[in-house]
Amino acid sequence: MLQEQRRLNSKGEQYVVGPTGAPLTVRDLPPPTTDRWVIRRKAEVVAAVRGGLLSLDDALSTYRLTAEEFLAWQKAIDKWGMQGLRTTRIQSYRS
Repeated sequence: MLQEQRRLNSKGEQYVVGPTGAPLTVRDLPPPTTDRWVIRRKAEVVAAVRGGLLSLDDALSTYRLTAEEFLAWQKAIDKWGMQGLRTTRIQSYRS
Protein backbone atom coordinates (compact mmCIF):
# COMPACT_ATOMS: atom_id res chain seq x y z
CA MET A 1 0.00 0.00 0.00
CA LEU A 2 1.48 3.32 -1.04
CA GLN A 3 1.39 6.22 1.39
CA GLU A 4 1.18 9.67 -0.12
CA GLN A 5 3.13 12.57 1.36
CA ARG A 6 1.16 14.28 4.12
CA ARG A 7 -0.09 17.71 3.23
CA LEU A 8 -1.69 20.51 5.26
CA ASN A 9 -4.36 22.89 4.02
CA SER A 10 -4.61 26.59 4.95
CA LYS A 11 -6.40 25.63 8.20
CA GLY A 12 -3.55 23.32 9.19
CA GLU A 13 -5.63 20.19 8.56
CA GLN A 14 -3.98 17.14 7.08
CA TYR A 15 -5.39 16.15 3.70
CA VAL A 16 -4.85 13.83 0.78
CA VAL A 17 -6.00 14.19 -2.79
CA GLY A 18 -9.40 12.51 -2.90
CA PRO A 19 -10.88 10.40 -5.68
CA THR A 20 -12.26 13.46 -7.49
CA GLY A 21 -8.93 15.28 -7.34
CA ALA A 22 -10.08 17.64 -4.58
CA PRO A 23 -8.43 17.80 -1.14
CA LEU A 24 -9.91 15.29 1.31
CA THR A 25 -9.71 15.89 5.07
CA VAL A 26 -11.02 13.78 7.95
CA ARG A 27 -14.03 16.13 8.12
CA ASP A 28 -14.86 15.29 4.48
CA LEU A 29 -15.07 11.54 5.07
CA PRO A 30 -18.44 9.78 5.08
CA PRO A 31 -20.20 9.76 8.47
CA PRO A 32 -19.72 6.64 10.62
CA THR A 33 -23.44 5.93 10.26
CA THR A 34 -23.11 5.43 6.49
CA ASP A 35 -25.14 2.45 5.32
CA ARG A 36 -25.41 3.28 1.61
CA TRP A 37 -21.98 2.94 0.03
CA VAL A 38 -21.92 4.80 -3.27
CA ILE A 39 -18.78 4.74 -5.41
CA ARG A 40 -17.48 8.10 -4.19
CA ARG A 41 -17.78 7.21 -0.49
CA LYS A 42 -15.93 3.93 -0.96
CA ALA A 43 -13.18 5.68 -2.91
CA GLU A 44 -12.89 8.39 -0.21
CA VAL A 45 -12.34 5.82 2.53
CA VAL A 46 -9.72 4.00 0.43
CA ALA A 47 -7.94 7.30 -0.34
CA ALA A 48 -7.99 8.27 3.36
CA VAL A 49 -6.39 4.98 4.41
CA ARG A 50 -3.82 5.08 1.62
CA GLY A 51 -2.93 8.67 2.42
CA GLY A 52 -2.63 8.12 6.17
CA LEU A 53 -5.65 10.17 7.23
CA LEU A 54 -7.18 7.05 8.73
CA SER A 55 -5.61 3.76 9.75
CA LEU A 56 -7.00 0.56 8.27
CA ASP A 57 -8.12 -0.58 11.73
CA ASP A 58 -9.91 2.75 12.32
CA ALA A 59 -11.62 2.55 8.94
CA LEU A 60 -12.82 -1.00 9.59
CA SER A 61 -14.21 -0.20 13.03
CA THR A 62 -15.62 3.24 12.17
CA TYR A 63 -17.48 2.03 9.10
CA ARG A 64 -18.24 -1.52 10.33
CA LEU A 65 -16.38 -3.05 7.38
CA THR A 66 -14.59 -6.35 7.11
CA ALA A 67 -10.97 -6.41 6.00
CA GLU A 68 -12.05 -8.45 2.98
CA GLU A 69 -14.59 -5.82 1.96
CA PHE A 70 -12.09 -2.96 2.25
CA LEU A 71 -9.41 -4.92 0.37
CA ALA A 72 -11.94 -5.71 -2.37
CA TRP A 73 -12.63 -1.95 -2.75
CA GLN A 74 -8.91 -1.24 -2.90
CA LYS A 75 -8.30 -3.98 -5.47
CA ALA A 76 -11.24 -2.81 -7.60
CA ILE A 77 -9.86 0.75 -7.67
CA ASP A 78 -6.38 -0.51 -8.58
CA LYS A 79 -7.69 -2.72 -11.36
CA TRP A 80 -10.58 -0.73 -12.84
CA GLY A 81 -10.55 2.73 -11.24
CA MET A 82 -13.55 4.14 -9.43
CA GLN A 83 -15.94 2.37 -11.81
CA GLY A 84 -14.71 -0.92 -10.37
CA LEU A 85 -16.55 0.03 -7.18
CA ARG A 86 -19.89 -0.17 -8.95
CA THR A 87 -20.41 -3.69 -7.59
CA THR A 88 -22.92 -4.66 -4.95
CA ARG A 89 -21.85 -4.56 -1.35
CA ILE A 90 -20.38 -7.83 -0.04
CA GLN A 91 -20.92 -7.11 3.64
CA SER A 92 -23.92 -8.80 5.18
CA TYR A 93 -26.44 -6.55 6.84
CA ARG A 94 -25.83 -6.12 10.55
CA SER A 95 -28.35 -5.03 13.12
